Amino acid sequence: MSRYTFGPVPSRRLGRSLGVNNVPYKHCSYSCIYCQLGRTLVREIERRPFYPPSEVAKEVVERVSKLRDEIDYVTFVPDGEPTLDSNLGRIAEAVKREVEVPLAILSNASLLYRMDVRSDLEVLDLVSLKLDTVLPETWLKVNRPHPELRLEDITWGLEEFSKHYHGVLLLETMLVRDVNDTVEEAERVVEFLRRVRFSKLYLAIPTRPPAEPWAKPTSEERLVAVYQILSERLGDRVELLTGYEGPGFMVSGDPVVSLLNILSVHPMRLDYAYRLLERSGLDAESTVRRLVENGEVKLVRYREYRFIVRSFPQKPSRAR
Repeated sequence: MSRYTFGPVPSRRLGRSLGVNNVPYKHCSYSCIYCQLGRTLVREIERRPFYPPSEVAKEVVERVSKLRDEIDYVTFVPDGEPTLDSNLGRIAEAVKREVEVPLAILSNASLLYRMDVRSDLEVLDLVSLKLDTVLPETWLKVNRPHPELRLEDITWGLEEFSKHYHGVLLLETMLVRDVNDTVEEAERVVEFLRRVRFSKLYLAIPTRPPAEPWAKPTSEERLVAVYQILSERLGDRVELLTGYEGPGFMVSGDPVVSLLNILSVHPMRLDYAYRLLERSGLDAESTVRRLVENGEVKLVRYREYRFIVRSFPQKPSRAR
């Protein structure tokens, strides 16, 4: 029976990922309003060992050797904040000595002001960090941090880490309705990210039952507005992460399926979508009308253009 690992599970960012549970349930520095695990009863920021690093590394290596080519990443993604584990770097280094599968981590970035945390993360091949806001008042509302944390320290640590990190740095923003989905929020994020070296910024929405029932997904209209502001200034590094993450992400030869796959990542101007469908010999207007009626897409207006965007899922996704 696996004690420290789970999966593999599908992920649009990481492909097939073998998860590593290096921190016990709900040991976290945040108590995010959208967290699928519920509220954090005791927030903590002191790093400490949780499990014997040799045991964790041994189990990871054994699972990787059995799965062989079935996984794309080994990912530290516990039911808490993985950087609270003071043995994180030791475990990662031990695994890297034995296997060639790249290592990743999903972190809330709250401890990046610490040099030892940044040093541990530099061992990993891919680092995905939370960046829900750069405004202190919004941060207090959406992430509900440990009282000793300061947002300016965290953003400084993120910027500093990005200067020296040589792997793939991903950022993720969870957009919650009427909390951090405004134009001002997006513009302030752009100002900050101009100083950060990163590969992708993913815009996500709560798709699983949140810790607070009032933490609702942003609307499709606001999502398009935020996406446009960010992508106009940051380019194609901005993508959506709002749909189901199924078992695979193959591009189909079916033009309608291909369109839906594209819309899961990028909203598209309606006239561009029409051209794509017409090039495949389809009646674009009737095809889009059918997709709208079936609830698969939604048409929204932003500035002078109409956009087609993938409708948000109405049930929780099972993928991590």
